[in-house]
Amino acid sequence: MALYEHVFLARQDISAQQVDALVEQYKGVIEANGGKVGRVENWGLKSLTYRISKNRKAHYVLMDIDAPAPAVHEVERQMRINEDVLRYMTIAVEKHEDGPSAMMQKRDRDDRPRRDGDRPERSFGDRGPRPDRGDREDRPRRPREDRA
Repeated sequence: MALYEHVFLARQDISAQQVDALVEQYKGVIEANGGKVGRVENWGLKSLTYRISKNRKAHYVLMDIDAPAPAVHEVERQMRINEDVLRYMTIAVEKHEDGPSAMMQKRDRDDRPRRDGDRPERSFGDRGPRPDRGDREDRPRRPREDRA
């Protein structure tokens, strides 16, 4: 049997319990067709880059599938019919990843390298007081060019 990673996006206005029910429904379809579902990750409600069917957010779910191709085709056919599923994508993989996916790994902002290199931190007040420019009354005013 082949290994797949399957991600689908569900509408924003359904509840988390309904998303779990969708996962169980598609799990049942895969198992009925001779496959099995490994890891299931619910990535939660996330913003979409662009609107899909008037939705600005979607529930993201990842499933690791070990099943024959007809089982995956049946799941995709049922997702096309279901109006709660906005998009789906299935990718054949060599092997499933161990541990959490990249979306579930918590990245700390301090671990990333700084873009500005080793420049010292600057604040707005580190230049000192502003020098005196002298009396403005002494200087002649130039006429504005737009007032001719």
